[in-house]
Parts: sequence; structure tokens; C-alpha cells
Amino acid sequence: MKTFANKIAIVTGGGSGIGRALVQQLALRGCHVALCDLNEADMQETLRCCQKAIDAGVRITTHRCDVANEDDLIAFQRAAALQHDSSHINLLFNNAGISGGQSFLLDDREQWDRVFAICWSGVYLGCRVFMPMLLASEQAHIINISSVNGFWACLGSGTEHTAYSAAKFAVKGFTEALTVDLRKHAPHIKASVVMPGHIGTSIARNSQAAWLGECDDMDAETIDHLRRRWTGDDPAAKTLTDDMVKAVVRKTGEDFRDKAPTSADQAAEIILDGIGKAQWRILVGDDAKRLDRAVRENPEQAYDQGFFDFLSSPVD
Repeated sequence: MKTFANKIAIVTGGGSGIGRALVQQLALRGCHVALCDLNEADMQETLRCCQKAIDAGVRITTHRCDVANEDDLIAFQRAAALQHDSSHINLLFNNAGISGGQSFLLDDREQWDRVFAICWSGVYLGCRVFMPMLLASEQAHIINISSVNGFWACLGSGTEHTAYSAAKFAVKGFTEALTVDLRKHAPHIKASVVMPGHIGTSIARNSQAAWLGECDDMDAETIDHLRRRWTGDDPAAKTLTDDMVKAVVRKTGEDFRDKAPTSADQAAEIILDGIGKAQWRILVGDDAKRLDRAVRENPEQAYDQGFFDFLSSPVD
């Protein structure tokens, strides 16, 4: 797909982060976009960021949708077809995601299941629901957003990440299998799996807010749970006051967004460039490339302390 002009794209999770950046860059390239999100205010901000393209005739529509809910996605698909006056789409970005459910043993099952449902079922259902519109196109491309946690299942030494990693592994495996399936049964449709490293988005902050509440509004039970959880890694954490716990949560989310080596705009540019080159596997960020290479070279040691030490060492 050498040009995005006058194509029609679906972007889930288009209200913030990589999703918003994709909508903006697609719109600047003349691509019409139907985006969905659960946060109406975020979607309106995406529209505001795209106003110049909208004024130039690019059509962008917003839809409130829970990607883990098939009925919501069906409603989104029907609305997009009507508002864009089209029986086909050219691009499907299954991007929506949330973090949480880190420990299979300690975290609530409700949280674990919800994270898995959004990050995996949202991709699977997105492909199911929009497949007829992809098949109806002359040329189409499915882009499923996995993660480096789709080939390396933790966040670092002693930091569990089970729900998110399990979902992203599923996305990676599904997309790889889909490339073969499409080549045989629908060769006009391509598929790519995207594996970003650390990208400067608000996913950490938004996920914290979803599970813990806003920092200033966290209740005593939540604060005590975090304090006890952290004490397992560092006994000094038990001395943290309630305000200190809130401050740590706030800073963690802000640092994830502000200190990332790759911005959301840079990530979107890499993804669109990969689509243009028909790459089925798109690594985003130098950190993703380094981790991918390290895991491939030392798969048996990928969760040993020495491997974590290597990852945290300076890059030559």
C-alpha cells in the first residue's frame, strides 16, 4: 500500500497514544478514518488535532466502543459503513489496549480477565467483525498491535506481567498464522504484527486510573494493598505514608509517558512506513530491536538475572 490517500481506515483505541498518532498521520495523508474509544473526551481531542485535515475534506468519525464486546464492535462497524458510505475498508488497526492483571496469583481475576479481553479479544473480534469489509476491498491490510511483551513475558527482574503478556503473545501468534491464511484465501489482504518497545503514551497512567482510581482519590484499602505489594520487593516500602504511595503511583505513570525513548508520533510513523513496505513484522523502537535480538540469541536465559542486567546496561 504505497499511498493512504482516499483509503478508509478503522482505528481502535484512537483517543490517545499510538492510536491518536495513527489517526493524525493517516488523516494528514488523506486517509478517511473511523476511530473508536471508551473515552469521549479523548476522541474529541483527537478530532481537534485533526482539524486541518478535516477542513481539507478528510472524513473522521468517532464511536464509543468497548472492543471486548462483540455487540459494541458490530454497532461500530455498521455506523462506520453508514457514515463513510462504504461497504469496504482498506486498513484495520487493532490498537486498543490496557495494562493490569500483573500477577496471576495476587491480582483479582476480574482485572486479569478484563486486560486479557481488551488486549486479545479486541483484536480477534475486530478481525471477525470487520473481515467482510476487508474482503470487499481491492486492497487491504490488517495491523494488530502486539508488544515486546508478545515475545518476552515480563517487565524486568521480579516484575510480573501475566495478563498483558499472555494477550500480546496471542496477538503475535494469531497474526503470524493469519498471514498464511490470508495468503491462501484472500491474497489481497496483508497482515502485520506490530511490537512496540517503550513508547511515550499514557497507557500506564490510564491503566492505573482504571484499576486504582485517580491518584488523589485512591481509597485506604487500595493504598494499603500497594504498600504491602511493594514491601515484598523492598521492605522499606512499608514505611511509605499514604501521600507517598500516591506520589509513587503518579510519578510512575508520568515517567512512563515522559521518559520513553520513542514518542507516539514516531511509533505511528514507523508503523505506517512498515505498512508501505508490506512488512509483516514491525518492531518499533531501538529498545524493541535490542530486546528482540537478545531473546533470539539467548532464549534459555531470557528470564535469568544476567539477562536483566544485560538489558539495563548502557548501549554501545
